[in-house]
Amino acid sequence: MIQPPDEAFRTVISRFASGVTVVTTLIDGEPHGMTASAVSSLSLDPLLVLVCVERDTALSELAPERDGFALSVLTASQVELSDRFADPDRPAGEAQFVGLGTRPAATGAPILPDVLAWIDCRVWARYDGGDHVILVGEVVDMGLGGQEDPLIHFRGSYTTAVRPPDPDR
Repeated sequence: MIQPPDEAFRTVISRFASGVTVVTTLIDGEPHGMTASAVSSLSLDPLLVLVCVERDTALSELAPERDGFALSVLTASQVELSDRFADPDRPAGEAQFVGLGTRPAATGAPILPDVLAWIDCRVWARYDGGDHVILVGEVVDMGLGGQEDPLIHFRGSYTTAVRPPDPDR
């Protein structure tokens, strides 16, 4: 059976395993967050990462030199957090974060608790990416969290991977 091109692409690209993050920011003092797996390191000099966000989200409006965002890398036990920030019917603003005990990053973006790692960024560039916006962030701070296995998205569902011991711990 031949699939339409967009369905075929989704099927093929779902075979690329990716880590799961929650991207957070402050817009006019109000926190916002969304689950994202289209995240990548980009450059070591300067330190840059990129995240792709849907064009119709609050995060797609972030501007270079003015705004910042944080990436919280989720652990295998944080499926509920991923689902919470992926839900299109989730409440907006502060209500998304009720009961989470976040802490502010240097940019003010909330960092989620008990994550595997986190990266705080200032928006360095913003590019058109079709129905998404590609945000490039310059890393201003980062840190490690727990030692759990990472949450991974593969073939449309969550999984995890056994990882070798962390030499930095």
